[in-house]
Amino acid sequence: MYSFEIGRPSTVADAVAALGKDEAQALGGGQTLIPTLKQRLASPETLVSLTGIAEMKGVCAEDGALSIGGGTNHATVAAEASAYPALAALAGGIGDPAVRNRGTIGGSLANNDPAACYPSAALASGATIVTNTREIAADDFFDGLFTTALEEGEIITSVRFPVPEAAAYMKFEQPASRFAMVGVFVAKYADGVRVAVTGGSEDGVFRWSAAEDALSANFSAEALDGVSVDADGMITDLHGSAAYRAHLIGVMTKRAVAAAQ
Repeated sequence: MYSFEIGRPSTVADAVAALGKDEAQALGGGQTLIPTLKQRLASPETLVSLTGIAEMKGVCAEDGALSIGGGTNHATVAAEASAYPALAALAGGIGDPAVRNRGTIGGSLANNDPAACYPSAALASGATIVTNTREIAADDFFDGLFTTALEEGEIITSVRFPVPEAAAYMKFEQPASRFAMVGVFVAKYADGVRVAVTGGSEDGVFRWSAAEDALSANFSAEALDGVSVDADGMITDLHGSAAYRAHLIGVMTKRAVAAAQ
């Protein structure tokens, strides 16, 4: 580690002002940023902690949607998002208790780790990411590995999830990190089914349109027989080949559909 200043704003406006300074970086739960600093892969002069901003915390259900403050930790989502059981279950399966009590939904989405769980939930749910300046549809938010539509100094203040008729998330996790080798979130709405995959692609989270078409016509695991993902562009590493991950996507999607039913 090295020396740096830390600011602890109590409002979104104060946080935005602090982030406007040179070499300032937002700090949510720190589950990615702190290890990055320890490895000297980043060197901001100032960290702006978002953990003291009350208006960015909490879970609220209204008008068929679930709104979650960007500074809400995973443990709170798991405990309080009962209006969206699949999302609550996803949050309860992230990392371990220490991670769940520090990591935040806004930090996870802003970081957009290719194996993180929340991006698949946001994309499959057609969520809206609300920032201090605008609202961004999930379909327009994710832009490749660790890249999003967020601009410099922009803060995720909340995330709005339309609650589906049925949904489930299934994750095949890497046992050491508990990140998803492949995770699939399936959400059924009145106008069709959305399927989002994390952990598999070199480009990060993505929607699996072939599965969406099959499941929109027949919401059953059997509808996916003969539907597969091309292994081209899938991640290959010491934990599994591209072909293995492509196969896992099909298996996890069928399990998610069965669980949603």
